[in-house]
Amino acid sequence: MPEPVKVKVGIPMLLGGLFLLNILLLTPRWVVAGGLGPPWIALEAFLVVGFLALLPRRRWSLVGAAAAALIAAVVALLAFSDAAARMSLARPLNLYLDVHLVRPVLHLLVGNMGWARTVLLALGVAVLVVGVTLVLAFLLTRLPTESPARPRRVMGVLLLALSTLGLVSERFPALAPQVSLPAVDLAREQVHYFSRMLGERERFAGEMADSPSSYGDLPGLLEGLGGRDVVLAFLESYGVSALDDPRYAPVIQPRLDDLEARMEAAGLHLVSGALVAPSQGGQSWLGRGAILSGLWLDNQLRYELLLASDRETLVDDFRRAGFRTVALMPAITMVWPEGERFGYDEIFAHRDIEYRGPPLNWVTMPDQFTWSYLETAIRSDPDPRPLFAEVALISSHAPWVPILPVLEDWDAIGDGSVFNPWENAGERPEDLWRDTDRVREHFALSVDYVLHTMTSYAERFLDEGTLLIAMGDHQPAPLITGEDASRDVPVHVISGDPTLLEPFLAWGFRPGARPDPDRPAPRMDAFRNWFIQAFSADPF
Repeated sequence: MPEPVKVKVGIPMLLGGLFLLNILLLTPRWVVAGGLGPPWIALEAFLVVGFLALLPRRRWSLVGAAAAALIAAVVALLAFSDAAARMSLARPLNLYLDVHLVRPVLHLLVGNMGWARTVLLALGVAVLVVGVTLVLAFLLTRLPTESPARPRRVMGVLLLALSTLGLVSERFPALAPQVSLPAVDLAREQVHYFSRMLGERERFAGEMADSPSSYGDLPGLLEGLGGRDVVLAFLESYGVSALDDPRYAPVIQPRLDDLEARMEAAGLHLVSGALVAPSQGGQSWLGRGAILSGLWLDNQLRYELLLASDRETLVDDFRRAGFRTVALMPAITMVWPEGERFGYDEIFAHRDIEYRGPPLNWVTMPDQFTWSYLETAIRSDPDPRPLFAEVALISSHAPWVPILPVLEDWDAIGDGSVFNPWENAGERPEDLWRDTDRVREHFALSVDYVLHTMTSYAERFLDEGTLLIAMGDHQPAPLITGEDASRDVPVHVISGDPTLLEPFLAWGFRPGARPDPDRPAPRMDAFRNWFIQAFSADPF
């Protein structure tokens, strides 16, 4: 009588392995879609389990089943990584390049959660992966050894027949949406990206050869600036969705009205436009690199090829024109060889900035301190050369908590200790991020803070001797913008001298704080060549 018992044990094992493998392969797609829904069938699960059900009862079949469980776990881990890339960066995973992002992601987690919680999270993920692998291996390795041959083989044939039907599902309109090949699709994408990256070096070398590298021989280089200071500020996660999306416009549009009114009252002039950023949700260095180099840097390989080349950048252009070049980067907490490569005269990273206030989760210091430090420690330097300063403003970086007020008394900012009352203010990021609607609310409030701070800074410190160019570095993640948002970012240009804004108006910008929504935005890599041509006495 043992045979019926084996049937009861073996077939449920087969169905359990099939169910777990199917769920494991499909869950990443459901995560991206934001809920359960078609497809419901991962054909690879049916193929694998059907094949294992037909294997003879031999020792090597157990090894094959265990290997299938391990491979399935690795594929699922990559699929979840792909889902994370799509949700945070609005693009698929690219294994060829994205290994580079492990360190920035770790840095972000530590900044938001601390080392202890980050380690616990990593251990939790590891335990989950190992646990799922062991359970799946237990189920699959039982298939060829504990099921009687006839029911097991019938089930195997049935599963393979269903897989074959799924492979030709395009002939059956009702069936096609229900089935998919998630593992095959993931492998196909990675092969495509790998082959594309193999040709990327040659393509990028051709683009560099076709684009001017040095303007050192150009007469009148940047003489149109008349020796004014130029501040190029990048506003974290500030994209056109903050202006246009009805979830954020009620907060941001009044702030833009306030910006316009206060600039006019201060005797300053304001024009705005938009540029297309090469990334979304992160990798802000790609956008900054595109602005500086005049090259389209839409992936990490291109950025690294730029760094490895001897191509000059906007930093070199300003230095050749007699400017003192400075980078103010409060978020750079580790070694930054890119800064040395770009050739700034001075770099003020986190450890170089005399800040005595509290860190604010990932944000090392609030934007109002960064603006104040620009004035008190950099622009106050007695160096007679005009200044070109690249500034990174980071208060609108995720997790968007806490939201600080803008202090009216700039003289009180000092070393930043005035911000100590906001240490540990607001709720914990992990609590906030449980509610998507509240995350979006805090995003809008953080951008409002960034624009409010910039307005207050310009009102107090700008005059006809300064040109401020403030632009978003990229759109926030699809969680904030939606799946089909553009990659346009607003650009605001402010000066007390209206003649400095005329080239921007000629380029398609318009007066006020709002870009023209009907004008197609140029890409960020167009900026360098245009700027040199617009502000040099002998344009080419």
